[in-house]
Amino acid sequence: MRHLRNNGIAISGSTQKRQLMNTGYFHGYKGYRFFKNAQIGLPFTSYDEVYATIQYDSALKSLFYGKMMFIETAVKNIALESILVHANSENIQDMFDRVVSGYKNAPATFTTEQKKKLQQNKLNLQNSIQSSLAYAYKKDNPKITHFYNNDGYSGVPIWALFEIMTMGDLGYLLSCLTYDVRDDISKRLGINVSCDTNRQLLFKYIYTFKDLRSAIAHNAVVFDTRFRNIDPNNAMKQCLKLEIGLPYVNFKTIGDYVILMCYYLKLLQVSKTELKAFIRDFEKITEDFRNSVNPNVASIVIHPDLSSRMNFLKNFL
Repeated sequence: MRHLRNNGIAISGSTQKRQLMNTGYFHGYKGYRFFKNAQIGLPFTSYDEVYATIQYDSALKSLFYGKMMFIETAVKNIALESILVHANSENIQDMFDRVVSGYKNAPATFTTEQKKKLQQNKLNLQNSIQSSLAYAYKKDNPKITHFYNNDGYSGVPIWALFEIMTMGDLGYLLSCLTYDVRDDISKRLGINVSCDTNRQLLFKYIYTFKDLRSAIAHNAVVFDTRFRNIDPNNAMKQCLKLEIGLPYVNFKTIGDYVILMCYYLKLLQVSKTELKAFIRDFEKITEDFRNSVNPNVASIVIHPDLSSRMNFLKNFL
C-alpha cells in the first residue's frame, strides 16, 4: 500500500487492504494498470479506480461466459452433423479419408506444394486427435474410456471425439475440412459467404472466439483485448461490415467481440429479447465503470464510438 501511495495511487484503510490482498498486487494492480501494453498506462489516481477496473473486467467475463459456451456447443453440433453426413460414417478414419483435405483430394488447381501443405495439415490433425484421445484415456475420461474398454466397440466415434475437443481443436479441424464440407457447415450456420470465397470464415471466427474463451477460462484480462492473437482478414471484416452496417471492424476493442457474439447468436436463432438484454447488460456494465473512474481513464478504456457501434448492432437485430 505504501508503494502504491508512493506511485500516486491513493489507498488506505482495512477495506482497500483486503481488496488488494484478494485481487493481488501482481494480478490486480500490475495486471490492470495499463491498457493493452505497458506503454499505455492508465492514469489512476486512487485504488478505487484500480478496483473498479478489475470489477469491470470480472463482470465482462461473467457476462460473456454463458454465451461463449452456448456458441461453442452449437457450432460443434452443427459441424458434427455435417461431417457425419458427408463422411457417411461415425468412424474417425472415415472422416479423415472422406472429409479432410489431403494430397489426394486437393483441388485440381493446387500446385504440388499446396497439396503437400494440405497433407501436412492432415497429418498434424491426425496426430493432434490421437494425442487428445490418449490424454483423455489416461485421465480416465468416461466419454472416451467407454469405447476403448468395451468389446462391443471398435473405436471412438466422431461424436464422442467432439465431446473432448477444445475450441482450438475445433478451429483446426474445421480448417482442415474439404471446401465442400466447409461450405455446407457455413450455410447450415447461415454465415454470409458472399465475401468468403475460400470458406475460411468458419474457422477464422472460431479462432477469434478461442482467444476470448481462453482468456475467460484462465481469468486473464479481457477488457482491453490484450488476448487478441489474430489479425482479421478482409473476409472477416467485410462480413460483419455488410451484415451489421459497420464502418469498420478490427477486433481491437471489446465491443467488436460483443458484435461477433451477437452475430453468431442471431445466426443460432437466439431470441431478439435475449440478445437485446445481453447488449443492455454490456452497456450498463461499461457505463458503471465509466462512472467509477476519472475521465482520463474512461477515455482510454472505452472507445469513443462504442455507443454508435452498439446502435448499429441493435438495428441489425
